[in-house]
Amino acid sequence: MKILFFGDIVGRPGRAAAKTFLTNHVIDEYDLIIANGENAAGGNGLTLQVAEELYGFGIDCITLGNHAWDKKEIVTFLGNEKRLVRPANYPPGTPGNGYTILNSRHDDKVAVLNLMGRVFLANLDCPFRVAEHVIKEIKQVTNKIIVDFHAEVTSEKIALGWFLDGQVSAVLGTHTHVQTNDYRVLPKGTAYITDVGMTGPRNSVLGVKPELAIQKFLTQMPVRFEVANGATQVNAMVLELDEHGKAKSITAINEIFE
Repeated sequence: MKILFFGDIVGRPGRAAAKTFLTNHVIDEYDLIIANGENAAGGNGLTLQVAEELYGFGIDCITLGNHAWDKKEIVTFLGNEKRLVRPANYPPGTPGNGYTILNSRHDDKVAVLNLMGRVFLANLDCPFRVAEHVIKEIKQVTNKIIVDFHAEVTSEKIALGWFLDGQVSAVLGTHTHVQTNDYRVLPKGTAYITDVGMTGPRNSVLGVKPELAIQKFLTQMPVRFEVANGATQVNAMVLELDEHGKAKSITAINEIFE
């Protein structure tokens, strides 16, 4: 089984880059295509229109993160959309679902679980304990489990990777928008990377126009961020899983479109 996972898609440039990448490749070579889309609408949040646009490219599942609620309309459709998941460690009663189980193009069942870190982010439920509980539920249906861990701190991401080694197919870090070089298959068969990176404007500060980010650092005053223009990039990972849901390989993609 082959799975493609796009790092955080940022704004219109990120959507265009994902579309170009998928147009240039044979979509059917992937059993499932997943993308973190929490910044896909204007650089913050997600709308139904943008979600439908991403599905139209061939993306099968969208994960979220700390910007999940930036577009208020998401509350009206999040709970009814099986292909869209928000972090599972939000408190009970939060709209939407923390994981989903989808049929791949070859009719295998694959679970996508979204979690969010707590260090320097919202004080949510413990992602380690929530993962442990939810994975027991998921394994009643499938052993093929992809985890998007949306977190700020490297140590927290690495710790969760080791904690879940052998229990899930992959732990893929998102949120920091910079692709790390530590992707590997851990000893018990879980693919891991600290951060998949960003699909969006290449000449930017995490997707934002550089001059605006620099102004913020220089003045420490509020600055309205805008998504950068120009060349784009696709940061993504390709996973190969065996029939038991163990990772056989994890490969990085870093493609630039001028």
